[in-house]
Amino acid sequence: MGSFSIWHWLIVLLIVVMVFGTKKLKNMGQDLGGAVKGFKDGMREGTTPEEKPAATGQVANGTSEKNTIDVEARHKS
Repeated sequence: MGSFSIWHWLIVLLIVVMVFGTKKLKNMGQDLGGAVKGFKDGMREGTTPEEKPAATGQVANGTSEKNTIDVEARHKS
């Protein structure tokens, strides 16, 4: 009386397919897979230890680098 057998699950699956249809279930599966993939990609990007380098001409972490170029100085005459 406690758990469902394989026949119970097959009947439930048959009823779900009859109610929603195979096309709707396929679309829901693709949407769910895309959401899971996007979540995993977002988690992977958030855990990278290295940071992107600062843009040229900006000071990073309060110290200036020797190889920085003042972009505005080129345009001045």
